[in-house]
Order: sequence, then structure tokens, then C-alpha cells
Amino acid sequence: MIVSQLLAIGSLWFWALVAGLSVMAFDSGDSRVAWAIVLSVWAYPLFPLLMAIGAWVAFAFRKNRLAAVLSGLTFPPPVLLYLFGSIASLIGP
Repeated sequence: MIVSQLLAIGSLWFWALVAGLSVMAFDSGDSRVAWAIVLSVWAYPLFPLLMAIGAWVAFAFRKNRLAAVLSGLTFPPPVLLYLFGSIASLIGP
């Protein structure tokens, strides 16, 4: 559980770069796609934080399997964000 949470913290380093660059989605103008990209990127840190809190609470109540699942759920969002960005760029404004 600690290793997965350290990896989630490591993903925040890459998030900082992506978050800084995400505002360039507005370079072509204001659109719903640009807002969706920026808001989803900027909301990412809440997810690992909430999953880490949930994992430690589950661990405290001796629900080790739930704690492992919650701790592991921090990894799908970067993959889903990449897929969302790819699909959004294919759909267009």
C-alpha cells in the first residue's frame, strides 16, 4: 500500500507539468472541450488524495483487501485522462 501511494505521489510530478500545459487548450478559443480537459486535469490530485484516505481508513478497520483496492485505484485516472484527451482531439471543437 505504501509503494502504490508513493507511486501516486510520483505521478503528481508529471501532473504538475501537464497541469501547467493544460491551459494551452484555450489557445484555439473558448470551448467545452477545452474546459473539460482543463477541469479534468486540475481535478486529478483530489482523486489520489481521497483514495489514500479511504485506503488508510479501510486498513485501520482491518479491511485489507478494500485498502489494497482503494490504494490501487490511483493508477487508472492518468490512463483514462490520456484516452479522454485522445478521443477529445479526434472529435474536435
